[in-house]
Amino acid sequence: MSTFPAAPASSQLGDLPQWDLSDLYGGMDAPELKSDLDFLEKETSAFEADYKGRLDALAREGRFMEAITRYERLDEVFGQLGSFAYLVYAQNTQDPKRVKFLGDIQEKLTTLSTRTLFFTLEINRIDDGALDAALDADEALSRYRPWFAELRKFRPFQLEDRVEELFHDKHVTGHGAWNRLFDETMSSLEFFVDGEMLGLEQTLARLSDRDEARREEAFGALTSTLSANRRLFTQITNVLAKDKEISDRWRGHEDIADSRHLANSVEREVVEALEAAVTAAYPRLSHRYYQMKAKWFGKDKLDAWDRNAPLPRSDDRIFDWDTARSTVMDAYGRFSPRLAEIAAPFFEKGWIDAGVKPGKAPGAFAHPTVTTAHPYLMLNYMGKPRDVMTLAHELGHGVHQRLAAGQGELMAPTPLTLAETASVFGEMLTFRALLEKTTDPVQRFALLASKVEDMLNTVVRQISFYAFERRIHTARRQGELLAEEIDAHWMAVSSESLGPAIRLNDGYEVLWSYVGHFIHAPFYVYAYAFGDCLVNSLYAQYEKASDGFADRYFDMLAAGGTRHHSELLAPFGLDARDPEFWTLGLSMIERLIDELEVSQVEAGLA
Repeated sequence: MSTFPAAPASSQLGDLPQWDLSDLYGGMDAPELKSDLDFLEKETSAFEADYKGRLDALAREGRFMEAITRYERLDEVFGQLGSFAYLVYAQNTQDPKRVKFLGDIQEKLTTLSTRTLFFTLEINRIDDGALDAALDADEALSRYRPWFAELRKFRPFQLEDRVEELFHDKHVTGHGAWNRLFDETMSSLEFFVDGEMLGLEQTLARLSDRDEARREEAFGALTSTLSANRRLFTQITNVLAKDKEISDRWRGHEDIADSRHLANSVEREVVEALEAAVTAAYPRLSHRYYQMKAKWFGKDKLDAWDRNAPLPRSDDRIFDWDTARSTVMDAYGRFSPRLAEIAAPFFEKGWIDAGVKPGKAPGAFAHPTVTTAHPYLMLNYMGKPRDVMTLAHELGHGVHQRLAAGQGELMAPTPLTLAETASVFGEMLTFRALLEKTTDPVQRFALLASKVEDMLNTVVRQISFYAFERRIHTARRQGELLAEEIDAHWMAVSSESLGPAIRLNDGYEVLWSYVGHFIHAPFYVYAYAFGDCLVNSLYAQYEKASDGFADRYFDMLAAGGTRHHSELLAPFGLDARDPEFWTLGLSMIERLIDELEVSQVEAGLA
């Protein structure tokens, strides 16, 4: 079992699970951990000595597979150590020992991995004919053809080896250090709400409180504390935007988001089509919905703290952990018993950490760790219906990661645009199952409204976030940005996306500062909208013809990073390069809003 202390149980939510990290290592001082560090110390040196400067010859001699095998093993050990260090840290980001442990491990891994950096750089200097011949001649090596193809896409943006080593080495004191500063600052912030000090997650949860006075107080506390730290967040934003500009300039990327598109294996024009389609749909989606919601609240406009408020008639049930588990697992099982079977070990074997605890990283995630182990899910579970949907979402990620693990360490990772597929699909399955069981008009209305709000937050909000990032990174190229300038960009995109029915109250201008994706993964956010629209289109196909759908779905997830999105969607008759693809995905949100208009009459809110 894990050597870390148990989280306190909540009588209302039941016994919330916590991680058992022993499948990675027994603790920060585990002998196996030291052994793996020793292995990396010796093997990275040996790998460099054996192969540096010799890859072209190996390819021509038909001996490339031995290098790939050793490289993949190194990648696995690097991944296991790095994953464990981060997960230990995420459990309590305020524990100095864990903070130091993460920093020390990251520094060691960065130093050791510098010795293997030559490998992919040198592969990209091998003549295309020689590499193709090596792949054709060796059946074992040919399995890695998709990995080589993806690697080749980065060739035009590859720098001289010593420059690449410098970029790599300085990551720990550059981008990585600023990320860590942001995380630790955010985890340590306290918000004075209703006479008590709360963390970020609990404060954000208050914005969904039924009592408007409590929502308004939480909004005031949130914006007050963030404003007090705005100088630091402005500095972090400026530094990281400049850091990205330097990297893009050296590598020769034309557009500020091209490096993300490259990593996501998606074409710029596909993302532009998505952004254009969603932006054009703002009036039909978010503007329309929030106008409806304002009427339900008897207002001309909603205040900012009303945007995610529960409806005047809603289901205030608290779902204990066992109920949340059975709700999600039943929905998964109805789609396919195999889906439930793959998901079951997360609940049974300590692969989920659910409780809200002091110092714990905010939000929720699914960490894939390594293909020889399994993913770990983090939640901050408080029993609300949206928390049940978050469980369904992260469990979908976990299932996807388990299925893709069969591709091995190099080819299991899925591009971000497709990495949201199983998570959003899992949410949709859970929502549809709940809706089908709900006959009470008020509860049905509440479920529909909650799902619409979630989809708007996933599609409309994330595309507006993408537009905000584009504005910030473009403006930063002209010089350092003042906090007021960042605020102005945030207010502009928020006003455009949310529409005239939302009042952007004083303090709203600083809410950009807590969005971690802007810091950790610039331009990541459009992947959520991509995934939601993709799943909407997939689900429409599932509704039309469910026979054989599950098998095709599992094949898509199991592909990991081995196939382009066009190949993966073709069996479903879908093509993300077709503008109608996005129209179909968005039309499903519009259909739900139509259904909501009918449901409001039955619920007595019209």
